[in-house]
Amino acid sequence: MAMPESVTEAPQPAVPEPRAAASELRAQVETLERRLRQRDEQRRAMLHIMGDLNEFNKRLANQRKAMLHILADYEQDRRRLARQTERLDNSRRALLHILQDSHKDKLHLEDSRKAMIHIMGDLRETTAEMQRREQELRDKQEQLVQAGKLATLGELTTGVAHELNNPLNNTGLFVGNAIDLIELGATEKGQIVRELRHAMQQVGKATEIISHLRTFGRAAPVSREPISLRQVIERALSLMREQLRLREIEVALHLGPEEPVVVGNPIQLEQVFINLLTNARDAVADSPRKAIRISDSVGAEGVEVALTDTGPGIPPGLEQRIFDPFFTTKEVGKGTGLGLSITYGIVKEHGGTISVTSRPGEGATFLLHLPLVSAETQETFPQ
Repeated sequence: MAMPESVTEAPQPAVPEPRAAASELRAQVETLERRLRQRDEQRRAMLHIMGDLNEFNKRLANQRKAMLHILADYEQDRRRLARQTERLDNSRRALLHILQDSHKDKLHLEDSRKAMIHIMGDLRETTAEMQRREQELRDKQEQLVQAGKLATLGELTTGVAHELNNPLNNTGLFVGNAIDLIELGATEKGQIVRELRHAMQQVGKATEIISHLRTFGRAAPVSREPISLRQVIERALSLMREQLRLREIEVALHLGPEEPVVVGNPIQLEQVFINLLTNARDAVADSPRKAIRISDSVGAEGVEVALTDTGPGIPPGLEQRIFDPFFTTKEVGKGTGLGLSITYGIVKEHGGTISVTSRPGEGATFLLHLPLVSAETQETFPQ
């Protein structure tokens, strides 16, 4: 490291200091060395985490294959459930027919009772089977959402690595400054402490980034709670910001003065906005002007969030199909067609709606509507 610019004269010969001052200085140096060793351990921990992220990317391919198998099972179960439903309807109609016959002809009462018992047994079995299938469908839907989240997390790894690089480099710079000051025998400990405090701030930033990434990667619980929609949007942007910056995409955030509160799962709603931002990022990739705009409008019972991009727009007639599983307008190998499908499912589970409006050549706008939390509902949740 270069000498500070304020030093213009050659260092004066060291003047013997009292033993007490020398002892205090040695204690301070030992304390600083101990802190530096702790920072090295934290840096090694961060490098280990980056290694885990690389290992996670290798597992992502297996997760995607598993996701395709899950969707195939999902479609098979859906068809089986439709057949079970048809069977249930037929059984109900047969039961009504038997009840009518029993009133008309008492001679066939015993046979009708036996038939009714048989049908009721079928109804119980069919109902139990339907409940089991519905639970399996819910489980597979949760697995599909988690798999989609892991796929998104893999795409975010590169941006997060760039975002972590800045605090790591700054930490090394500040710690290096402190080491140089100690080696030069600086007697003013205030400057050394300032450099180390700056290093601690950078470590805190890196820790916050990693903590947010780990929270997003965990499987979301099924619980619901009142959450600030603005905080959800800002947290999603914090994960996507580096990717958007590297692609020179301008993001304009126009949120009103009100703080809309909805009942939902913060991790799932964060995934919704990350999917929409990822879709907008890819849409503006080849546009002359790359921009994304997010705005909201709060009404009496709900909040509407609009996410607009400057991409080429959606071809006419495809506005509804883009929410279908595996449907995508991207080139082969550049999209699974699951992001918007998962987004649609999460929004529907939260009692909301999502739609898209687009004109070819003028970009697309996704409109997300969620109900606001009522005062009575908010009182049922612990503070």
